[in-house]
Amino acid sequence: MKLLELTLGIMTAVGGFVDISELVFAAQAGSRFGYALIWVFVVATIGIMVFGEMSGRVAAIAKQPVFNLMRHRLGLKMGLLTLIASLLSNLITCAAEIGGLALVLHLLTGARYMLMAIAATVTLVASVWFFPFKWIERGYGLLGLFMIVFAAALVAIHPPWAQIAQGALPQIPAGLSSRELLGFSYFAVAIVSAVMFPYETYFYSSGGIEEKWGPKDLGINRVTTIIGFALGSLLAISLLASSAQLFAPLHIDPQMPGTVAMEAAIPYGRTGLLLALLGMLFAIGGAAVETCLANAYSLAQYFGWEWGRYEKPWDAPRFTLTWLAVFIVSLAIVLTGVDPMKLVEYAVVFSILVLPLTYLPLLLLAGDRTYMREHTNGAIAKTLGWGYYALIVVAAVAALPLFLLTSGGQQ
Repeated sequence: MKLLELTLGIMTAVGGFVDISELVFAAQAGSRFGYALIWVFVVATIGIMVFGEMSGRVAAIAKQPVFNLMRHRLGLKMGLLTLIASLLSNLITCAAEIGGLALVLHLLTGARYMLMAIAATVTLVASVWFFPFKWIERGYGLLGLFMIVFAAALVAIHPPWAQIAQGALPQIPAGLSSRELLGFSYFAVAIVSAVMFPYETYFYSSGGIEEKWGPKDLGINRVTTIIGFALGSLLAISLLASSAQLFAPLHIDPQMPGTVAMEAAIPYGRTGLLLALLGMLFAIGGAAVETCLANAYSLAQYFGWEWGRYEKPWDAPRFTLTWLAVFIVSLAIVLTGVDPMKLVEYAVVFSILVLPLTYLPLLLLAGDRTYMREHTNGAIAKTLGWGYYALIVVAAVAALPLFLLTSGGQQ
C-alpha cells in the first residue's frame, strides 16, 4: 500500500514537470542552448522538493489545509491577495493545459482542435466527478509514465553523456550576444517557474489531507517528494537533452507538442510516436486536474467550505461548483481562439510573478511551532526554504522585463 501512496507524488511530479509548459520550454531550451540549461532544472527541482516536503508536512501535522491556516496566519487582507493571485495563475495554467490536450488529441485523431478541446474538458470533468481521489491520482499518475519513452529515446540515440553531466553545473555559455544572453536568462526564469508552479504544492498538501496523513506518514512524504519530483525532473531533462542532440544541429525550434514527440519517434518509429503522444496526453491531463482542483481546494479552504474528492459531489456543493467553473472558464478561454502556446507563456510568466506570494505563507507555516510543534522546519529546511524564496523573488522581479525584451523568448 505504501508503494501505491507514491502515486500522489508521481502524479504531482509528472503532471507538474512534464505538462504543456515543460514540453515546450525544455525542448526549446535544448534546441537553442544545448545542454547549458540542465543545471536550472537541477536547482529548481531541489526547490520544489523543499516546498513540496513542507506542504506535505503541514498537512500531516497541522491537520489543516494550507489556505485555511494561511487565513489565520496572514490575516484576511494578505490571505485574500494571495488567494486571488493563486486563483488567476491556476486558471491561466488550466486553460493552457486544456489547449495542450486539444493539440495532442488533434495529432492522435485528426479531429478539429476546438472539438478536441471540448472533448478533453468533458473527459476531465467526468473523471473528477465519477472517480474518487485515489483513483484520479493513480490513473493519471501511472498512465503519465508513458512519458518514460523520452528517457528511453535519449539512451537510444547515444548522447554525449559527458556534456549532459557538464550541463548540470551552473554556467552561462561563452560567446553569447546581448540578445542571446537575454534569451538565455528568460529561459532560465521560465524553467524555474514551470518547475515550481505553486499549484503543485497546494494539490499535494490537499491530497495528503484527503489521504488522512499523520505523523507516521512523514517518511512517505519525504520519499514521494524526492522520488516523484526527481522522476519528473529526469523526464524534463531527457526532453532537453534529446532536443539538444536532434534539433539544435538542424536549427529546429520545437514549439509544438508534435515536434517534441518526434524525439521518441526518431529512434522508435511509429510506436515511439504513439507512446510519446499518449504520455503527453495523460501527463497534461493530470496537470489540468491538478490546477483545477488546486483552485477548488484553495477557495474552499480559505472560506471554510466543505471540500474534498472523498466527498460525494453533492455533499460538497460549493467545492464541486468551483472546480466545474474552473474547467468551464478554462475551456471558454481556449475557445476564444487564443494560441495555446501563448497561453503557456502567459501561464509561466504569471506564475513566477505570484510565486513569492504563494510560497511565503507556506514557509511561515512550516516554521510556526504553534501549528507544527516539534515538526517545524529544521536548520536544513529553513536554510533551503529561505534561500529558494530569495531566488524566486529575484526571478519574479526579472520575469516581466525579460518576457517583454525577448518577446516571450522568441528573440
